[in-house]
Amino acid sequence: MKARLVQDGVFTLVEDITQTIEPPHHGFYWIDADVEDLEMLQPLFHLHELAVEDVLTEEEQRPKIELYDTHYFIVMNSIRFDDEEIFLRALNIFLGKHYIITITRQKINEIRALKPILWEEEVTQPDQFLYHLMDLIVDNYMNVGDRIEAKIEKLEEDILMHTKKSHLNEIIGLRSEILWLKKVLVPQKEVIGTLHKKELRLISEPLKKYFGDIYENAVKISETFDTFRDLMANLREAYQSSIASRANEIMRVFTALTTIFMPLTFITGIYGMNFDYIPGLHWDFGGVAAVVFMVLVGASMFVLFRKKDWL
Repeated sequence: MKARLVQDGVFTLVEDITQTIEPPHHGFYWIDADVEDLEMLQPLFHLHELAVEDVLTEEEQRPKIELYDTHYFIVMNSIRFDDEEIFLRALNIFLGKHYIITITRQKINEIRALKPILWEEEVTQPDQFLYHLMDLIVDNYMNVGDRIEAKIEKLEEDILMHTKKSHLNEIIGLRSEILWLKKVLVPQKEVIGTLHKKELRLISEPLKKYFGDIYENAVKISETFDTFRDLMANLREAYQSSIASRANEIMRVFTALTTIFMPLTFITGIYGMNFDYIPGLHWDFGGVAAVVFMVLVGASMFVLFRKKDWL
């Protein structure tokens, strides 16, 4: 656990955690804690027991905001995409008048990227900290959305160029990830909408418009993932059409080859009959002539099929 006094974006480490109980003369306290630290933090800041219970017992939480008398409890999900699988990590936030507490089970990149922004923007209030943190989280969803779109385009190109059985597994896996994310995006959008639209005493009035900007981005992301869901359905249809077309192509080739060999089989069948008087049967070059004749018939049919684009 690290406690910092944030004044105009400048961080000062606080050694004694009890010092953070009282509001500073200027700035606010940011406490970056682990789940185990809640046992110490709860009595200090009078954190609501239901919120603390959620953090302690639920590793994967649905995005939400709960309003209490002295503080707000907010859950957001950070996203990470490694081109194979999408990971969501819960970020638990306790927002007070003079403090903000962030609690995570794993390292979250947005918190690491937040520090230079706080310094550049000379942040002095915890609600400003919350705004910049949520802005980074939503921007990361947009970046992941761009990477998913690029992967869908590449998958579509691969399917059209050369369809493989593994493509179906990729389609099913990516579609399930998108549907899963869609379920997370809706409540996350509602959380941001609450901070933008509702009268909240811990959120300053001028800052509501900035939360409105994040809300618009969250709506765009949600709509984008709706589009992705439709694209995955189209991609699956393209895969099935490609497989069917490939099967038809193979059947066409086999049918043409079978048709070419039918007259050859007919000729060999005649010369395999037990009759004494078959033309060329007793001729010294009869066998060679029959083979040449069959080759000419087969070649003629092959040329005819190629000319009609049947092969």
